[in-house]
Amino acid sequence: MTDQPLTLTDAAAQLRDGSTTSVELLRAASARADAHDDVLGAYLIRFDEQALAAAERADAELAAGVDHGPLHGIPIGVKDILAMSEGPTTAQSLVLDPAWGVGKDAPVVARLKAAGAVLTGKLSTMEFAIGMPDPSKPFPLPRNPWDPATWPGGSSSGSGGAVASGMVLAGVGTDTAGSIRIPAVYCGVSGLMPTYGRVPKSGCVPLGYSLDHIGPLARSARDCGAFLQAIAGPDPTDVSTQDRPVPDFCATADGRLDGVRVGVERAHHLKEGDDPALEAAFELAVGHLEALGAVVSEVVIPHYDEACVAQWVTMVCEALAYHQGDLGSRWEDYFAFTRTTVAGGALYSGADVVQAQRVRRVAQRGLAALFTDVDVIATPATATGAPTYDTLLSGSVSDVMGGIHTAYWDAVGNPALVVPMGFTDGGLPLSLQLAARPFEEALLIRAGDAFQQATDWHLRVPPLVTESSVAA
Repeated sequence: MTDQPLTLTDAAAQLRDGSTTSVELLRAASARADAHDDVLGAYLIRFDEQALAAAERADAELAAGVDHGPLHGIPIGVKDILAMSEGPTTAQSLVLDPAWGVGKDAPVVARLKAAGAVLTGKLSTMEFAIGMPDPSKPFPLPRNPWDPATWPGGSSSGSGGAVASGMVLAGVGTDTAGSIRIPAVYCGVSGLMPTYGRVPKSGCVPLGYSLDHIGPLARSARDCGAFLQAIAGPDPTDVSTQDRPVPDFCATADGRLDGVRVGVERAHHLKEGDDPALEAAFELAVGHLEALGAVVSEVVIPHYDEACVAQWVTMVCEALAYHQGDLGSRWEDYFAFTRTTVAGGALYSGADVVQAQRVRRVAQRGLAALFTDVDVIATPATATGAPTYDTLLSGSVSDVMGGIHTAYWDAVGNPALVVPMGFTDGGLPLSLQLAARPFEEALLIRAGDAFQQATDWHLRVPPLVTESSVAA
């Protein structure tokens, strides 16, 4: 087998030209899970029988000329905070009511099934999408395929690790402070946080009601666009979704960025203490964008620090609103980081919460003004590669979180895409983050796809996979 991984887009083409089948794709993905998941801990539960039946059905439909779109027959994993009728949802916690969501599909899951996707199982997360790893609890400790001594990022940990190691061709993630993008960065894959309101979040265990997003992790930006195509659009069960047209998100991805105005933000994103390889990797990435036809200028994101603080206050207070009852009665059942973080919401007053929302609106207005001068904003996504478990479990979480540049975009609700752009000297992935105006995900897919046509960072495979006999 070749060391170059199969993208979702390429797999879809092969399904249609007859060079592979959905059953073959599933068997290859399952073989990788069999080989690596004891180390990586990406799955909470696999639905092997149901997935095989779905793959066989997908092949039969395609043979009969029934084509549900680019996800038809594609193995995809679901983060274990979304309801899925095949099995229980745990949110990787002892606290969640076992009856929560039983027998139901979240709208996103239902849409994936309608698109013909082969759903392979529930992927691991951090507790309630906010916690940190806790080896004292009876759940997998997800690890990074690039170095199992490191964290794959949270909270969509299993989705990042599963995509990077080829256990699935895409995974569902959620993002409240960066939880799609962080594992995509650390695991060297692509991740898209859609505009707030683009994708229904009902049927998903909430973290921050006004901040939560659902979106894809996949090998490429184009893969993310195909995935978003299947799950976007309003739903009556989620009043936050907006009735906006769902375009063909990949239609304008022609490999060029002629005339696209890219604002490069260094002021809040390049600092002392960053990984030594970061600045050169970022500047090379910006150079690629310019070579592709983009018009590059320097910008400063407005109200950056204030919006990040507002995001934190909003998240922990909205999380407390959901968890307050259980925190009082089941304190020890929560992971230590989860309970202390969520309980911290009680330290803020109602006035603080209101002020945080005012700050978010001010930041949105300032950003809208900036987007009259540029079309896309480019930043590094993180300051370093993936941290080690020793760092996380020693209590140095604040140092790790301080080097993650994702929360601003949750605060304002704009779409943001991360794509790999290089490696640290230690061989861990680094990523470029691109953000656009609300509901301009197609522009992000165009920019990310053009960058990936000019580079091959997203096609690099972790040594854990290449050293085995089941490389993609």
